Amino acid sequence: MTEPFYQPLNNEQHLFEHAWRHHMPVLIKGPTGCGKTRFVQHMAHRLNLPLYTVACHDDLSAADLLGRHLIGTDGTWWQDGPLTRAVREGGICYLDEVVEARQDTAVVLHPIADERRELFLERTGEVLKAPSSFMLVVSYNPGYQNLLKGMKPSTRQRFVALRFGYPPTADEERIVAREAGVDVALAAQVVRLGQALRRLDQHDLEEVASTRLLIFTARLIGAGMSPREACMACLAEPLSDDPLTVAALMDVVDVHFA
Repeated sequence: MTEPFYQPLNNEQHLFEHAWRHHMPVLIKGPTGCGKTRFVQHMAHRLNLPLYTVACHDDLSAADLLGRHLIGTDGTWWQDGPLTRAVREGGICYLDEVVEARQDTAVVLHPIADERRELFLERTGEVLKAPSSFMLVVSYNPGYQNLLKGMKPSTRQRFVALRFGYPPTADEERIVAREAGVDVALAAQVVRLGQALRRLDQHDLEEVASTRLLIFTARLIGAGMSPREACMACLAEPLSDDPLTVAALMDVVDVHFA
């Protein structure tokens, strides 16, 4: 498998590897599209570990992580969930947007995230001891935090935390050029536009232009689409449903691609 491209920004690789070697779970905080998932994919490849990624949502329960009994023509059997498989195989279990999951998942995560490193499968009566190579990684977007969907201190303080943001200009230009397959000049122009859109806080955007969206934009422009059409489809429309806000975003686009 080809190594997932990742542009290091600080010492995040070094810290992640030390946390893994010392059996510490990792919490990654950062905005949408800033590279959290790609970083975990890169580190799993770098450490040569199997990776189980779970996109958390409102209906995700502890059983979805642990597993469940299934019924078929040959009878009943147990099927491991992604967390259980990662523990058995000594891999990485990555819970993306973990605060979106139901609260009962915290009961499952606590004993596997602290010094016990144990996973309790109540329905089978098993207690799995995590091997030394197992690692639990979770992430969330602090911008979406509220009283109903926050990570409890009792859970958060079990993790080593990394804060991600959007890359510095030069790094973001290299990332966009590499991921979109375009020249540095076009990447730099798209990044400058993205930075201008990120400064439009008066429009009350829920999210700003992510590095992911800038890559999408550059990729379409590089494929021959007009800059305005690409920016409308990849930046303005994904960032807002309000026609007036979309028009305001496109005014900024027109200035940058005059």
